[in-house]
Amino acid sequence: MSGHNKWSTIKHKKGKADAARGKIFSRLVKEISVAARQGGGDADMNPRLRVAIDTARGQNMPNDNIERAVKRGTGELEGVTYEEMLYEAYGPGGVAIIIEVLTDNKNRAAAEIRHSLTKGGGSLGSKNSVAYLFSKQGHIFIDGSVHTEDEVLEAGLDAGLEDVTVIEDTIIASTGPDDIYIVKDALEAAGIKIESSEVTKVPSNTVLLEGKEAVRTMKLLESLEDLDDVQALFSNFDMAE
Repeated sequence: MSGHNKWSTIKHKKGKADAARGKIFSRLVKEISVAARQGGGDADMNPRLRVAIDTARGQNMPNDNIERAVKRGTGELEGVTYEEMLYEAYGPGGVAIIIEVLTDNKNRAAAEIRHSLTKGGGSLGSKNSVAYLFSKQGHIFIDGSVHTEDEVLEAGLDAGLEDVTVIEDTIIASTGPDDIYIVKDALEAAGIKIESSEVTKVPSNTVLLEGKEAVRTMKLLESLEDLDDVQALFSNFDMAE
C-alpha cells in the first residue's frame, strides 16, 4: 500500500536501531517538550503529546524522562526552547523530501541541511513545492509473531481501521490521522498488544530509482536523518527490485 515501500521499511528498522543507541530518545524529548508547550501538559487533552508519550513508552523511555520533558515544555522546569521548521527539498531523480526540524539554533539547522543536500545531489524547494504530494496517516505497529492480520482486521474495522500491511514480522495498521486512538483503543480492548503508534506523512506516489542513483539517494536521506536538528524525514523514494 501507499507509504510502505522499501525506504519506509528501512526507516522503521533504523528507528529500532536508533533507539538502541539512544538517539531517538533525544528526538522524543524534543517532541514531548514542544507538544506540551503548544497544547498543555495533559495528554488526554493534547493529541500530539499523547502520540509522543506513547511513542516514547514504546521505545522504553523511562517515565521520569517523559515527565521531565513535559514539565520543561509547560515551563515547570527550565530547559531549552525548540523552534519548529519545515524544509521541502528534492533529491536525485526528482525524489520529493520533507524535512521536519526542531532546533534551538535555526541558522545551524539551515546550514547543515543545505550542506547535506548539496553534497548528496539534492536541492531545496520552495514552500509547497512537494508538501502536496504527502498526506497524514496514522500507523499502529503490532508484533506479527504474536498476532495475525485477520485478528487485527476483525478488531479494528468497526473502529475506523483503513488497511493492514505486513512487513516481515511487523503488522502495520493504517488509520486516518484523527482515528488512530479510536482504533488503538479497539485493538487493545481485543487483547492486541501495540508496539508503537505514530501519525506520519505518506506519499501519494513513489519515485522508483535503481543503481547508483538509488544508492546516492539512500546516502542523502541517511545523512539528513543523522542531523541532530532533524526530527522527522519523509520521502517518496523507492528502490527498484
